[in-house]
Amino acid sequence: EEAAAAWYCARDPETPMRVKATLLAALAYFVMPADFIPDFVAVFGFTDDATVLMAAIGLVSSHMKPRHKQAAREALGLPPAAGEK
Repeated sequence: EEAAAAWYCARDPETPMRVKATLLAALAYFVMPADFIPDFVAVFGFTDDATVLMAAIGLVSSHMKPRHKQAAREALGLPPAAGEK
């Protein structure tokens, strides 16, 4: 859900360019097959991917708006978060 919200944040015209660049670089690292720790390595393969993505989201979380999170939940077919309509 956070990765999808990051995607919507990166595509938002109101999001600053440096935030977009950070998020898109992290998302690209997440989907690219060439990693610091190859994805086929059992248990640890996706650890670096998740770490990079979560670090990027943490750095720019102040720019992730409720509308980004709601769009992500809708795209993933999840119900609205508690307190949202």
